[in-house]
Amino acid sequence: QVQLVESGGGLVQPGGSLRLSCAASGSIFRLYAMGWYRQAPGKQREVVATITSGGTTNYSDSVKGRFTISRDNAKDTVYLQMNSLKPEDTAVYYCNRIPWVIDYWGQGTQVTVSS
Repeated sequence: QVQLVESGGGLVQPGGSLRLSCAASGSIFRLYAMGWYRQAPGKQREVVATITSGGTTNYSDSVKGRFTISRDNAKDTVYLQMNSLKPEDTAVYYCNRIPWVIDYWGQGTQVTVSS
């Protein structure tokens, strides 16, 4: 049984930074492409960053140049470094495989960017 547990969210001022973590258990994590998704109030869930098993990354236009996704296969963990945060980055952030697997959605971690 796969479990993904997100952490690291919080309240931050515009221009600030946060680092999110996603710890995986119960699967051969290192074989899978992983992604960070987010869902803002009243909006659909969207993928913002992806990383392949080999470390190739890709970003949505809205976060490119500000967010960095990385992974530590030894720790079965995926990270999202978020810099220069904007109010429009406010959302619940989730990790999941690429493409997502419905049973893998966790509780997410809330990120709020506000002064």
